Amino acid sequence: MPEGRKAQEMSIEKAEKTISDFLKKKLGRDAKIIRLEKTDKGWIGNAEVFEDSSFIKSLGLPARVQDRNIYAVSLDNELGVVGYKLKKDDDDDDASGDKNV
Repeated sequence: MPEGRKAQEMSIEKAEKTISDFLKKKLGRDAKIIRLEKTDKGWIGNAEVFEDSSFIKSLGLPARVQDRNIYAVSLDNELGVVGYKLKKDDDDDDASGDKNV
């Protein structure tokens, strides 16, 4: 495998791990990376996280139902987290300007 390609794959793996570790620490839940893109400013990743249903909790019922939530996480070129957000259906893909870290 060419060195450039190997380095790129290692960068992708490091970005995935950074996002997963960040969300695990922040939310206390495992995250599955479902999208990762390199940009000129760093990385943008989307991660799937299953969390207890906020609706069921608001009713005071035991939370046996889980919601599938998608979080967008933005990393700079040094793999530092610069923002994250819970995505809504009509959101764009990056997490810039939201919940800065």
